[in-house]
Amino acid sequence: MRTDFTPAQLADPDYAESHDTIRKCVHCGFCTATCPTYVLLGDERDSPRGRIELIRAMLKKGGAPSRDTVTHIDRCLSCLACATTCPSGVDYGQLIGHARAYVEANYKRPWPERILRWAIPAVMTRPGRLRAGLALGRAAQGFTPWLERLKLGSLVALLRLVPPTTKTPRGVGTYPAVEERRGRVILLQGCVEPAMAPQVREAAIRLLARSGFDVVLAGGEGCCGALSEHLGRPEEACGLARRNLRAWEEAGEVDAIVTTAAGCGTTLKGYGHLLGAEGAGAAAKARDILEFLGEVGLPPIANPQGFSVAYHAPCSLQHGQQVKAGPARLLAEAGYDVREVPEGHLCCGSAGVYNILQPALATQLRDRKAANIARTGAVVVAAGNVGCMAQIAPALSAPVVHPVELLDWATGGPRPEALDRLQVRG
Repeated sequence: MRTDFTPAQLADPDYAESHDTIRKCVHCGFCTATCPTYVLLGDERDSPRGRIELIRAMLKKGGAPSRDTVTHIDRCLSCLACATTCPSGVDYGQLIGHARAYVEANYKRPWPERILRWAIPAVMTRPGRLRAGLALGRAAQGFTPWLERLKLGSLVALLRLVPPTTKTPRGVGTYPAVEERRGRVILLQGCVEPAMAPQVREAAIRLLARSGFDVVLAGGEGCCGALSEHLGRPEEACGLARRNLRAWEEAGEVDAIVTTAAGCGTTLKGYGHLLGAEGAGAAAKARDILEFLGEVGLPPIANPQGFSVAYHAPCSLQHGQQVKAGPARLLAEAGYDVREVPEGHLCCGSAGVYNILQPALATQLRDRKAANIARTGAVVVAAGNVGCMAQIAPALSAPVVHPVELLDWATGGPRPEALDRLQVRG
């Protein structure tokens, strides 16, 4: 695609990078078949190539973008299915990130949107505040019919994401390897997962220790920066990333920085782009836990299970990190009957904070995903990202767990609590 940025604009590194990205787009249209919003809406402006044209025009013109342009940029999930499909190698993730930062700096949103966008990081990146918010959400779930009559659909959609009461996860420290020691890893604690699904951390610690690795929960660590990037605040994301780098440096040398949240993993692997050489070392060591286990191997299978599992591949893992076949292979190796989900490349609608900011579209995508999962006939659903787990669980009759919970169980750990209502023995 042709660009005509001025020399002054091209002197800005972000503009220069976007210029190179835009010029790679040949308008072939392959991306439209895999873009969830285009599949739903059929509007060219809600396709990757349509958004690229809107972003090009917005950056060229300068000044405040139009409401219409902002609407179509906001509707992008950043699922990066288009990047997987693109034959020209367009770095769409870079471009949509620049566009969001530009909108954040140059567009004045209506005050309800400003309050919501302030509240999201203020609450969600602080586990203590998030746990308190979830407690309030559980209390408010009983008022859902009343809220629907008041046409507060966004609040109702948000309340659906609130899980049942959860336990407090283990705190910072080092959890030693079981039997023969093979190495040492940092396990990213995250901010949302400890409050919404603390059982995932517990399963991960047991599984990694059983695999022969000391597991470090580093003191001083915080949010990876993903939520700030989703909201178009790269400087805020940089500050959070640097905080983590300091915490990890103080924790000492490790073989890998492992995360159980696929969305965080995509961000960690982008620290080199976000911070340059300063973040490149951490980015090189970042691994999704399923990716890491695929590299080092599972512990011996002690409790194989033959029941069916539908593996939901998070977009951040299959598209953002290009980790595709490995997770399902691990589940099969552990003895599960793994079922492929139709339209597995399409997003479930979670997408960071998308299900909060775009609840109507997110609900359509969730229901489509749930219907496809139901077609597999599987009795359990495994999803490797806490956002996906929270998003799809309310629309499914089958329990939703993280793959590490199933792998932990198969290698000697306890049965996941979410399976208690199933007639599954082990």
